[in-house]
Amino acid sequence: MVRLLTIVLVAAMTVLAGCAAKVDYGDATARETVNTDFGSTDLQMIAAKMVDDMLVFPPIVQMTSQRRPVVFVDRIKNKTTEHIDTESITDTIQSKLLNSGKFRFVDMTVVDRVKEQLDYQADSGLVDPTQAVLMGKQIGAEFMLYGNMSSIVKRDSSTKDVYYKFTLKLMNLQTGILEWSGEKEIRKTRNNTFLGL
Repeated sequence: MVRLLTIVLVAAMTVLAGCAAKVDYGDATARETVNTDFGSTDLQMIAAKMVDDMLVFPPIVQMTSQRRPVVFVDRIKNKTTEHIDTESITDTIQSKLLNSGKFRFVDMTVVDRVKEQLDYQADSGLVDPTQAVLMGKQIGAEFMLYGNMSSIVKRDSSTKDVYYKFTLKLMNLQTGILEWSGEKEIRKTRNNTFLGL
Protein backbone atom coordinates (compact mmCIF):
# COMPACT_ATOMS: atom_id res chain seq x y z
CA MET A 1 0.00 0.00 0.00
CA VAL A 2 2.84 2.42 0.87
CA ARG A 3 4.56 1.53 -2.41
CA LEU A 4 1.36 2.27 -4.39
CA LEU A 5 0.91 5.60 -2.59
CA THR A 6 4.52 6.53 -3.39
CA ILE A 7 4.04 5.70 -7.08
CA VAL A 8 0.82 7.76 -7.22
CA LEU A 9 2.55 10.69 -5.48
CA VAL A 10 5.55 10.60 -7.85
CA ALA A 11 3.21 10.41 -10.85
CA ALA A 12 1.16 13.37 -9.59
CA MET A 13 4.30 15.44 -9.00
CA THR A 14 5.55 14.61 -12.51
CA VAL A 15 2.24 15.73 -14.04
CA LEU A 16 2.24 18.96 -12.01
CA ALA A 17 5.84 19.71 -12.96
CA GLY A 18 4.90 19.30 -16.61
CA CYS A 19 2.11 21.87 -16.17
CA ALA A 20 4.41 24.51 -14.72
CA ALA A 21 4.06 27.93 -16.32
CA LYS A 22 6.84 29.21 -18.52
CA VAL A 23 7.88 32.84 -18.13
CA ASP A 24 9.45 34.76 -21.00
CA TYR A 25 10.69 38.32 -21.33
CA GLY A 26 8.83 40.38 -23.89
CA ASP A 27 9.20 43.77 -25.53
CA ALA A 28 7.95 46.37 -23.02
CA THR A 29 6.87 48.61 -25.91
CA ALA A 30 4.99 45.87 -27.78
CA ARG A 31 1.23 46.24 -28.06
CA GLU A 32 -0.56 44.34 -25.30
CA THR A 33 -4.07 43.18 -26.03
CA VAL A 34 -4.95 40.88 -23.15
CA ASN A 35 -8.24 42.61 -22.28
CA THR A 36 -10.03 45.97 -22.36
CA ASP A 37 -8.53 47.13 -19.05
CA PHE A 38 -6.09 50.03 -19.04
CA GLY A 39 -2.62 48.65 -19.80
CA SER A 40 0.98 49.42 -20.69
CA THR A 41 0.22 50.21 -24.34
CA ASP A 42 -2.37 52.76 -23.25
CA LEU A 43 0.10 54.38 -20.85
CA GLN A 44 2.76 54.64 -23.56
CA MET A 45 0.32 56.07 -26.11
CA ILE A 46 -0.94 58.68 -23.65
CA ALA A 47 2.54 59.77 -22.60
CA ALA A 48 3.81 60.03 -26.19
CA LYS A 49 0.75 62.01 -27.35
CA MET A 50 0.81 64.44 -24.42
CA VAL A 51 4.53 65.16 -24.68
CA ASP A 52 4.49 65.48 -28.48
CA ASP A 53 1.50 67.84 -28.37
CA MET A 54 2.99 70.01 -25.65
CA LEU A 55 6.43 70.32 -27.22
CA VAL A 56 5.08 71.51 -30.60
CA PHE A 57 2.45 73.93 -29.24
CA PRO A 58 3.70 77.36 -30.47
CA PRO A 59 3.47 79.25 -27.12
CA ILE A 60 5.33 76.38 -25.38
CA VAL A 61 7.97 76.35 -28.13
CA GLN A 62 8.44 80.11 -27.62
CA MET A 63 8.46 79.82 -23.81
CA THR A 64 11.12 77.08 -23.82
CA SER A 65 13.33 78.49 -26.58
CA GLN A 66 15.54 80.51 -24.20
CA ARG A 67 14.99 78.86 -20.82
CA ARG A 68 13.74 75.75 -19.01
CA PRO A 69 10.63 76.60 -16.96
CA VAL A 70 10.18 74.88 -13.59
CA VAL A 71 7.09 72.66 -13.29
CA PHE A 72 5.52 70.51 -10.61
CA VAL A 73 3.18 67.63 -11.33
CA ASP A 74 -0.03 67.40 -9.33
CA ARG A 75 -1.95 64.15 -8.92
CA ILE A 76 -3.99 62.97 -11.85
CA LYS A 77 -7.58 62.31 -10.82
CA ASN A 78 -8.79 58.83 -11.70
CA LYS A 79 -12.48 59.16 -12.59
CA THR A 80 -12.72 55.64 -14.01
CA THR A 81 -14.14 52.58 -12.27
CA GLU A 82 -10.75 50.82 -12.63
CA HIS A 83 -7.75 51.03 -10.37
CA ILE A 84 -5.33 52.90 -12.64
CA ASP A 85 -1.88 53.90 -11.46
CA THR A 86 -2.09 57.53 -12.60
CA GLU A 87 1.24 58.28 -10.92
CA SER A 88 2.89 55.94 -13.39
CA ILE A 89 1.37 57.91 -16.27
CA THR A 90 2.60 61.25 -14.91
CA ASP A 91 6.03 59.78 -14.12
CA THR A 92 6.40 58.75 -17.76
CA ILE A 93 5.19 62.14 -19.04
CA GLN A 94 7.50 63.95 -16.61
CA SER A 95 10.49 61.83 -17.67
CA LYS A 96 9.83 62.48 -21.36
CA LEU A 97 9.45 66.24 -20.80
CA LEU A 98 12.55 66.40 -18.61
CA ASN A 99 14.60 64.42 -21.13
CA SER A 100 13.46 66.76 -23.91
CA GLY A 101 15.69 69.38 -22.28
CA LYS A 102 12.84 71.92 -22.31
CA PHE A 103 11.59 71.74 -18.70
CA ARG A 104 12.82 71.31 -15.13
CA PHE A 105 10.71 69.76 -12.38
CA VAL A 106 10.36 70.01 -8.63
CA ASP A 107 9.22 66.80 -6.97
CA MET A 108 6.51 67.56 -4.43
CA THR A 109 6.24 63.90 -3.41
CA VAL A 110 9.51 64.07 -1.45
CA VAL A 111 9.17 67.48 0.24
CA ASP A 112 8.95 65.97 3.75
CA ARG A 113 12.10 63.88 3.24
CA VAL A 114 13.99 66.86 1.78
CA LYS A 115 13.02 69.00 4.77
CA GLU A 116 14.14 66.21 7.12
CA GLN A 117 17.54 66.11 5.40
CA LEU A 118 17.91 69.92 5.45
CA ASP A 119 16.98 69.99 9.17
CA TYR A 120 19.55 67.25 9.81
CA GLN A 121 22.26 69.23 8.01
CA ALA A 122 21.41 72.47 9.82
CA ASP A 123 20.68 71.19 13.34
CA SER A 124 22.43 67.89 14.02
CA GLY A 125 25.91 69.30 14.52
CA LEU A 126 27.21 66.37 12.47
CA VAL A 127 27.50 68.21 9.15
CA ASP A 128 30.24 70.76 8.42
CA PRO A 129 28.33 74.09 8.26
CA THR A 130 30.40 75.19 5.26
CA GLN A 131 29.27 72.07 3.39
CA ALA A 132 25.60 72.09 4.47
CA VAL A 133 22.89 72.98 1.96
CA LEU A 134 21.37 76.34 2.91
CA MET A 135 17.67 76.54 3.74
CA GLY A 136 15.47 78.81 1.65
CA LYS A 137 17.41 78.45 -1.59
CA GLN A 138 15.11 76.11 -3.51
CA ILE A 139 13.50 77.34 -6.70
CA GLY A 140 9.72 77.50 -6.73
CA ALA A 141 7.67 76.00 -9.54
CA GLU A 142 6.31 78.38 -12.16
CA PHE A 143 3.81 75.93 -13.64
CA MET A 144 1.58 73.10 -12.47
CA LEU A 145 0.84 70.07 -14.65
CA TYR A 146 -2.42 68.34 -13.72
CA GLY A 147 -5.35 66.48 -15.23
CA ASN A 148 -7.73 63.57 -15.05
CA MET A 149 -8.57 60.18 -16.51
CA SER A 150 -12.17 59.20 -17.24
CA SER A 151 -13.87 56.29 -18.95
CA ILE A 152 -17.20 55.19 -20.35
CA VAL A 153 -17.95 51.46 -20.38
CA LYS A 154 -20.73 49.97 -22.52
CA ARG A 155 -21.57 46.30 -22.83
CA ASP A 156 -24.15 43.90 -24.12
CA SER A 157 -24.28 40.11 -24.18
CA SER A 158 -21.42 39.76 -26.67
CA THR A 159 -19.44 43.01 -26.66
CA LYS A 160 -17.64 45.22 -24.16
CA ASP A 161 -16.61 48.69 -25.31
CA VAL A 162 -14.39 50.92 -23.15
CA TYR A 163 -13.65 54.54 -24.00
CA TYR A 164 -10.84 56.28 -22.08
CA LYS A 165 -10.13 60.00 -22.11
CA PHE A 166 -7.00 61.47 -20.55
CA THR A 167 -6.77 65.25 -20.15
CA LEU A 168 -3.64 67.11 -19.10
CA LYS A 169 -3.27 70.86 -18.42
CA LEU A 170 -0.38 73.25 -17.77
CA MET A 171 -1.23 76.24 -15.56
CA ASN A 172 0.89 79.33 -14.91
CA LEU A 173 0.95 79.55 -11.10
CA GLN A 174 1.61 83.30 -11.04
CA THR A 175 -1.27 84.30 -13.33
CA GLY A 176 -3.61 81.32 -13.08
CA ILE A 177 -3.69 81.21 -16.88
CA LEU A 178 -3.96 77.85 -18.58
CA GLU A 179 -0.99 77.79 -20.97
CA TRP A 180 -1.68 74.42 -22.62
CA SER A 181 -4.17 71.56 -22.55
CA GLY A 182 -4.11 68.22 -24.31
CA GLU A 183 -6.34 65.17 -24.63
CA LYS A 184 -5.81 61.58 -25.65
CA GLU A 185 -8.72 59.25 -26.36
CA ILE A 186 -8.52 55.46 -26.50
CA ARG A 187 -11.29 53.02 -27.42
CA LYS A 188 -10.99 49.30 -26.73
CA THR A 189 -13.56 46.70 -27.75
CA ARG A 190 -13.78 43.02 -26.86
CA ASN A 191 -16.12 40.66 -28.67
CA ASN A 192 -16.91 37.38 -26.94
CA THR A 193 -16.81 34.15 -28.94
CA PHE A 194 -19.92 32.03 -29.40
CA LEU A 195 -18.69 29.89 -26.47
CA GLY A 196 -18.84 32.94 -24.21
CA LEU A 197 -15.06 33.04 -23.70
